[in-house]
Amino acid sequence: MTDIRQITKDNAYDAVSPDDFEAMMNTERYNRRSSAFDKIISATHDHFWDPMDKRYIDFTDSFDSENEMLIDPELVPELKLPSFEKLSEKEKVRFVNETARWMMSAILHGEQGALNLSASLCHILLDPGAQEYAANQAREEARHVTAFAKYVQARWGKPLPCGETLANLLAEMVNAKEVYKKIVGMQLLVEGLAMGTFATFFNTARDPLLVKLCQLAMTDEAFHHKFGKIWADRTIPKLSQEERDIIEDWAASVFQTLLFNLVNPEQKKLIYADFGLDWKQVQAEMLEAVTDEDRREGMKDAANVFRVLVKTLLKAGIITDRTRAFYATYVDMEELKNEDDRMVGDDIAEQGIDFLKTVNFAKKNLLANVAAD
Repeated sequence: MTDIRQITKDNAYDAVSPDDFEAMMNTERYNRRSSAFDKIISATHDHFWDPMDKRYIDFTDSFDSENEMLIDPELVPELKLPSFEKLSEKEKVRFVNETARWMMSAILHGEQGALNLSASLCHILLDPGAQEYAANQAREEARHVTAFAKYVQARWGKPLPCGETLANLLAEMVNAKEVYKKIVGMQLLVEGLAMGTFATFFNTARDPLLVKLCQLAMTDEAFHHKFGKIWADRTIPKLSQEERDIIEDWAASVFQTLLFNLVNPEQKKLIYADFGLDWKQVQAEMLEAVTDEDRREGMKDAANVFRVLVKTLLKAGIITDRTRAFYATYVDMEELKNEDDRMVGDDIAEQGIDFLKTVNFAKKNLLANVAAD
């Protein structure tokens, strides 16, 4: 593979073709382990949790989803459209909860994509430290798949199919042979999207089980994002203009796809049909109701997922004057520039880690007492 496709500038992120296993058996490789990831690898023990263990989370906790909304209805803009005025209050509750099902299903599919992508990094990263980190992340993403699958099962029975936009994006990143697409796409953009989404649900969801689940997931996602940040710090300053343009343009196209299609009514037509609504009519009403000014207003919220994505790219050095105007249409770039590097959800994740340390310490003492007996 050519260097321009891989675009690696630091030995810690050197990569080979996924079918080049011979490179992994190079005897010189084993002693060339970067220490760049040691800290986040060691921290794995601090944020360990088991979705099958009720000491961490209990998926048997009940919720009256027939009469109560699982999430804040403000997260469901369709309720303000003319097509939805004819729905009864009971139907509105069901629509909000079906929308929550669609959102949770998307998160579940995204976690599956993150699991497969992390595993695919193990096939191409040459540095043993980077490879170990990727293997750790694969393990953590696997528990997210288990956890969100159990949540969806507890509340709805089974998930909805993945929307076409997200499915195509995940497939592109998982199957990509270019390291930058995997890291910018998953570790920065999708993980940033996840942190913003989880923070929103943590702060506004009405189902305590969902609040707990999001915080637990965030204890892992905060570290996954750091892996991408290390890549950006070690790579972006060393890029040629051509290489920077390739990465910057690809990131902008992904952001644009997410902004205009992730919550496009066409993606949710399965839900609308269940309520006797035509998705094209909903789309027409949405286009009239939601303007660029509405998007700008929404992005003033620190937890707004798209604002989180712009900040992620800006702080990583992936937004320059070439694309700054595009993002500035929706968010105050100077305001973002002057903010510190902490991401939305970092405080929530840290509180979650404190809880996990307590549980894990108690488990350790219990096992020690059992062994002593």
